[in-house]
Amino acid sequence: MLYPAYEARVLRRMPENVPQHVGVMLDGNRRWARAVGHDTAHGHRAGAANIEPLLGWCDEVGIEVVTLWLLSTDNLNRPEHELLPLLEIIGEAVASLADQQKWRIHPVGALDLLPAEVAEKLKAAEEATRDVDGMLVNVAVGYGGRREIADAVRSLLHESAAKGMSLEELATTIDVEHIAEHLYTKGQPDPDLVIRTSGEQRLGGFLLWQSAKSEFYFCEAYWPDFRRVDFLRAIRAYAQRERRFGS
Repeated sequence: MLYPAYEARVLRRMPENVPQHVGVMLDGNRRWARAVGHDTAHGHRAGAANIEPLLGWCDEVGIEVVTLWLLSTDNLNRPEHELLPLLEIIGEAVASLADQQKWRIHPVGALDLLPAEVAEKLKAAEEATRDVDGMLVNVAVGYGGRREIADAVRSLLHESAAKGMSLEELATTIDVEHIAEHLYTKGQPDPDLVIRTSGEQRLGGFLLWQSAKSEFYFCEAYWPDFRRVDFLRAIRAYAQRERRFGS
């Protein structure tokens, strides 16, 4: 009974300088499942159920872009008996978010590495929410930061070749902005804040390029147990920091 009152107090005292873009590493589903005596799929379902509340909390404080890391490229190497149910849960969760018609869904990741049915669900969610006037939600599925940078460079090379530019010409003109224009998140602001749940304190390949100047917040709670008060604490901690933008 104390938490609602505490949450309300934290929200009333929320500073104005909230992040524009928040990245969230939804970590700890499997460990949560083991802790409560259930199988891995149960943990992933519990984690999926916590996504919509998170987006509501983000709307509440005025965040404009959220990136959710749902599945890494490394996760694609998991045993089939674990991976296939997880992919099904992710597909259903993203479709459910699209059905809400509150947020613009944008898949980021190597969709070509995913089963065709899953990739089509992600693309359908993006198409169904294209005209929604709401927060932009990047769903990172089959995502790896190194893969994204490699894909960006590959895309840049193809574009330059199509323009008739030689490698020598490209080498003399290429800069940071050129690569950024070919990232999965092109045209979006870089994340101001990256939140990772489950107590792990590492980036693990999430938004490697974009997070160079981000602030980080590590929460001990496993993702299914991540609460509104945990989120508000993360936003408050961000607002209280003196940002040095990588220096």
